[in-house]
Amino acid sequence: MGNNVMLQAFEWNLENNGKLYVQLKQEAKQLKENGFDALWLPPMFKGTGQNDVGYGVYDLYDLGEFDQKGTIRTKYGTLKELKELIDELHKYEIKVYADIVLNHKAGADYSEEFAAIQVDEEDRMKEISDVYNIEGWTGFNFPGRNQKYSAFEWNFQHFSGVDFDQKAGTEGIFKIVGENKEWANDVSEEKGNYDYLMFADIDHKHPDVQKELLNWGEWFVNFIEIDGMRFDALKHIDISFIEQFIKHIEKNVERDFYFFGEYWVYEESKKSNYLYETKYHTDLFDVAFHYNMVEASVNGSNYDIRKIFDGTLTKEHPMMSVTFVDNHDSQPGQALESFVEGWFKKIAYGLILLRKDGYPCVFYGDYYGINGEDPMKGHKEMIDQLLQIRKQYAYGQQDTYMENENLMGWVRHGDDAHPGSLAVLVSTGDSGVISMFVGKDQAGKIYTELTNNNDHEVEINDKGFGEFEVGPGTLTCWAEKTQ
Repeated sequence: MGNNVMLQAFEWNLENNGKLYVQLKQEAKQLKENGFDALWLPPMFKGTGQNDVGYGVYDLYDLGEFDQKGTIRTKYGTLKELKELIDELHKYEIKVYADIVLNHKAGADYSEEFAAIQVDEEDRMKEISDVYNIEGWTGFNFPGRNQKYSAFEWNFQHFSGVDFDQKAGTEGIFKIVGENKEWANDVSEEKGNYDYLMFADIDHKHPDVQKELLNWGEWFVNFIEIDGMRFDALKHIDISFIEQFIKHIEKNVERDFYFFGEYWVYEESKKSNYLYETKYHTDLFDVAFHYNMVEASVNGSNYDIRKIFDGTLTKEHPMMSVTFVDNHDSQPGQALESFVEGWFKKIAYGLILLRKDGYPCVFYGDYYGINGEDPMKGHKEMIDQLLQIRKQYAYGQQDTYMENENLMGWVRHGDDAHPGSLAVLVSTGDSGVISMFVGKDQAGKIYTELTNNNDHEVEINDKGFGEFEVGPGTLTCWAEKTQ
């Protein structure tokens, strides 16, 4: 991805005013100038209601076009506004990545009676009832769409499990019983088997389901001309189906297309295995790197900064890693809450934006701020500053200096199109100095700090080294003085 940066263009608590697409369209030119090359848009599909963030997917074919679930628009706008946004983003050469939710369906049109067996919620391989008939919400005929784009209708045979028995009014996890109705065996082993996540769990082994989702994927990519897909909840979906889906899209799209996804586990070995099983067709978010940054931000000077890359996808598979500081799942109030402390945000964004490895993703909530009962201000000015430093200086080979448990630095040595070096220092403790090599060709040059955090000047000695400074608990960036 070169020096590209993507913006996750939403957070969980956005106001339900249908204006996100309009807002982003108005800001497209400025976003490009600020340093963004791609936008990851929220789920575009009709959900359980107008205020659905998008992960309670009802109809994959309804992108804000049909009167369903009490609304025509989604939380973010209408189909017309979505297409206008994509056209505007493409005008400024900004790629568009769509959030794809293929694990489950929600908001069924009618319930059905079928055989099922209840399983232990903490061990889905443990059955805790006999087989009996339940009533589940598994019927989808999309009357508001009236078969436009697809005549396929979903029923209980297309799902593997549900979480509610309407007949008994009982919540739980119920595995649907029938021919070939077992949990998928190539999903996460958490909770015994983590095929089931929520709502009506799609059975990706069913041939009719496979055919419908492959047809939908081809239609969707061409209908709104996106440039990539972000897969939601990968650890809950059959690996073999995801590989099949990706290959189908690649075969039927005559342009570069990017796949990346959420496989929310800490262990790098499990992610490496997933990459292998999917034949390295999709990049993954570096969840371990995120958690390391959270731990560093919470523990401050007691955290050994030399361990910040340990166990990360960025260290083991740098070309397959999508780096992020926070996202909609980790923000305060969400199920996976694990938010990087404010004092560490500049360091964290320096780590993903100014180093060589990984495809960095900036979170809307960190950039613009977070809404809700406890709103939080964003860090737009700081992130914009780092984005400009990235675009101007962060190129070429990289040397890393792990000085001690609270002090690290690195140097980017530039390339033919971007000569000169960038020196970056991070301190999680007291002020510090590191002598770093920026190149013999830099001897005699004066370096200044780019984020206005230090007003000293550093002269590069005849061996190409400079004595670079950083204040307590912050990050500094140094490059040749321009005036």
